Amino acid sequence: MPAFASAPGTGIECAPQATSDCACPAAARPLRYASRKRWRRMSTSHDRPALSACIITFNEADRIDACIDSLAFCDEIVVVDSGSTDGTRERAAAKGARVFERAFEGYRSQKDFAVKTAHSDWVLCLDADERVTPTLRASIERERERGFAGNAGYRFARLTEYFGAWLRHGNAYPDRVMRLFDRRRGGWRGRREIHEHASVDGSVTTLAGNLEHVPYRSLSDHLDRIERYARMMAEHMHANGRKASLVNIVVNPFWRFVRGYVLRGGFRDGWRGLIYAYVKANYVRQKFIKLWLLGHGYRL
Repeated sequence: MPAFASAPGTGIECAPQATSDCACPAAARPLRYASRKRWRRMSTSHDRPALSACIITFNEADRIDACIDSLAFCDEIVVVDSGSTDGTRERAAAKGARVFERAFEGYRSQKDFAVKTAHSDWVLCLDADERVTPTLRASIERERERGFAGNAGYRFARLTEYFGAWLRHGNAYPDRVMRLFDRRRGGWRGRREIHEHASVDGSVTTLAGNLEHVPYRSLSDHLDRIERYARMMAEHMHANGRKASLVNIVVNPFWRFVRGYVLRGGFRDGWRGLIYAYVKANYVRQKFIKLWLLGHGYRL
């Protein structure tokens, strides 16, 4: 495990590459970080593995409490923060998390660092805007009591909130993700830092229950996010030799809208489903426009 430096008077641990310019804030009194406590394996038998929860954050003070509260059944919670200025680190520490400061290099890199920093081989990875529901928790606990026997990972459905209601159709749901896995047999692999996903060598089982996802604070937040994601994805595709055509700019967004809103029933979510499908199609349009420009030597 790498050595970490602590910012004076805080107890926030900084990753080696982030130590020289660490933005960890000074505090009037030391915070009680779980990283200062001796790690104690809370398993009651050999068949019940220890479980670490891993979260990456940036300015999530309004959402981190609910996320950590939903992970109370885990033996430890690791939070890797990339320079929050809103008190996210302090709130996570107050909830008993081990908090690390690390310069942001990409979503995949942050999550991979969190997994490698955890004490347990079995890890459950969440974003700060996600919560484990009671049904999903029960499913995880049942498998844990069995020692996660025969599986290298577990996937489950993600249920997204949009303007005060849950999206249950279209491209939004079930949106199954694999977030619970044995890090000895996989993890956040590859080089793509955007739309990252974990993979394992071994069988993967789908669990009952939803992972609640509350991603957008407003429409502006959603639009800003897709612009950022489209840029990152276009740059990744360009760096890997992908090219875009004008057909991609016209056809691909149209197909994304039709597939999600019509074929997968996004219209059943009412006006929320319409807006969601349109914004997602616009993401595809932006991605290919940016890729086309990069391919023709223009700056974004």
